Amino acid sequence: MRLTRTLKAAACAATLVLAAGACGSSDSGGGSSSTGLNPPDLKAPTKLGKTEGQVNLIAWAGYVEDGSNDPKVDWVSDFEKQTGCQVNSKVAASSDEMVKLMKTGEYDAVSASGDASLRLIASGDATPVNTKLVPNYKDIFAGLKNGDWNSVDGQMYGIPHGRGANLLMYNTQKVTPAPTSWAAVFDDAAKYKGHVTAYDSPIYIADAALYLKATKPELKIKDPYALDQKQFDAAVALLKKQNADIGEYWSDYLKEVSAFKSGDSVVGTTWQVIANLTADEGAKVKAFVPKEGSTGWSDTWMVSAKAKHPNCAYKWLDWIVSPKVNAQVAEYFGEAPANSKACDLTSDKNFCTTYHAADENYWKNIAFWNTPIEQCLDGRTDVKCVPYAKWVQAWTEIKG
Repeated sequence: MRLTRTLKAAACAATLVLAAGACGSSDSGGGSSSTGLNPPDLKAPTKLGKTEGQVNLIAWAGYVEDGSNDPKVDWVSDFEKQTGCQVNSKVAASSDEMVKLMKTGEYDAVSASGDASLRLIASGDATPVNTKLVPNYKDIFAGLKNGDWNSVDGQMYGIPHGRGANLLMYNTQKVTPAPTSWAAVFDDAAKYKGHVTAYDSPIYIADAALYLKATKPELKIKDPYALDQKQFDAAVALLKKQNADIGEYWSDYLKEVSAFKSGDSVVGTTWQVIANLTADEGAKVKAFVPKEGSTGWSDTWMVSAKAKHPNCAYKWLDWIVSPKVNAQVAEYFGEAPANSKACDLTSDKNFCTTYHAADENYWKNIAFWNTPIEQCLDGRTDVKCVPYAKWVQAWTEIKG
């Protein structure tokens, strides 16, 4: 069975998030200085030196596979043979754990999602990368370069690894007519009371904000991760209302598959890999991006500013996005690969079509996870936005 972002913790540790909020974390469109993000003046290397013999990585489950979980799944051993860099990896269960671990200075690189990446940039824990030292970077899909979540003022702070959308999944036999909107889990959720499911994380507040952006134009929401107090309160109120109809919040994909198979859940958020597995298990489900668009995630391999093995880290960055390896990890994990040449090397020749890997128009409708900060990420300067620490507190209240 492929691994997915299954263990990404739903509830964040408040102490970690409060610390992250204090460091001025940010994730926004384009990563420009207009967001108020002014990271430390760190420099990317201009050339690589001799490899150090090892590299210490923090990663999501399924990103650094050496055959120990499945003998058939191993892209680490060849890396070690070719580079002489022994890989030591730590699986993290949440973005907040990644941020905490990076602060120790014991790790060289991390596969950060958008709800962590700009925190690492703002705090100076991640350093700019010289993409010229990563030959495979040239083949990364354009839509993953210079993103809100992985760059500042055109300077990349990592190498994109892959991406995925948060979809609306529904039971085709129990949810009729077929939904077209996120209204199915918000304004119309009472129709499926007790059988609605939602992703268990403070970042899910952005899903409510995305829906309100389309349905309540008077709120003037531009960016679901840049919410002033009035906008934030509206999103929280919508989620508190939704809570009465929620049967279960999910963070473990196996539980969501089981819930849709049993009928305990009939409509809610999901990922493409979960939808595929649920259908494979015989459940009558469909998953899609509703008319309002969706939130989503994009992971970026970032190098620690305190890296003790930076040369091996750069070798890893190039390796993990090389066409063959990026194809392997994308299929195993369940995400769209970052390297445009990876699609020719997947074992399932329809894989990239299913995951919309090369469909940039598809991704234009996805608002990738970012970390909210007081300096509004949409460029507003006449108001303060609600920082992530407050999102965490609100999420606890939402769930009761």
